Amino acid sequence: SSTRWTPASRRKWRDCASTKRRWDTNVISAPTIDTLLLDFGHTLCDTASSPSFVVAWSALHGRPISDSDARQLWEAARVASRSAEEVAKGRDRTAELHRRCWVDLWAPLNALSPGVADALYEHETGPQGWVPFVDTVEFLAEVKARGLKVAIISDVAFDLRVIAEAHGFAQFVDAFVLSYEHDALKADGPALFDVALAAVGASAATSLMVGDNYVNDGLGITAGLRTLLLPHAPTGSPRGLATVLALVDGLRSHS
Repeated sequence: SSTRWTPASRRKWRDCASTKRRWDTNVISAPTIDTLLLDFGHTLCDTASSPSFVVAWSALHGRPISDSDARQLWEAARVASRSAEEVAKGRDRTAELHRRCWVDLWAPLNALSPGVADALYEHETGPQGWVPFVDTVEFLAEVKARGLKVAIISDVAFDLRVIAEAHGFAQFVDAFVLSYEHDALKADGPALFDVALAAVGASAATSLMVGDNYVNDGLGITAGLRTLLLPHAPTGSPRGLATVLALVDGLRSHS
């Protein structure tokens, strides 16, 4: 059957076509991305070895914790650490507060094997406690090959440069902006993001914030940053960082 066009339906079609043309023009004229601000923990690197460390340490010290208990209690602490209530404690402002908050979160583990919380803290604040996701190093190399500037911006109370050096990707990072060095948190609003932009000489309009936690990484929008949040990735799987490259390349192809 043929479509019957009325004056009203023709006007509606013209309006839709006009809207689509305006949308296409806006996409084509969207600013390209020349700078990435990247979260570190659980965006680029993971603490995948922590449950195994708990099992090994507790067995060595005569109060063994089962693998299932270690994984369950460690994961519960990880989830709790990302809540707005925990973030509001400001643990990433100082090394002392950071240690106290994490040891408190691991109290259920410590109850089963006294001393394990302090040992786990030492493990998780050094290179041995962090592992890049399987696509992290290749992703960072591809980013630099495209000529983009990179700043790692992290709410953290220990030096990530040592970890990046140990895992072979420090050379791809132009600046490390760490909360405890600036007495500012992402959750405070734009201040730490502004520091990161200034550190690499970038503009918010042509930068992208990439993280995994809406409570703090998501506040990149307060600094005028386009912000991409990645969902949780299981240990040992790719982080999905190819999504970032696809976005960068897609905007460039329309510039």
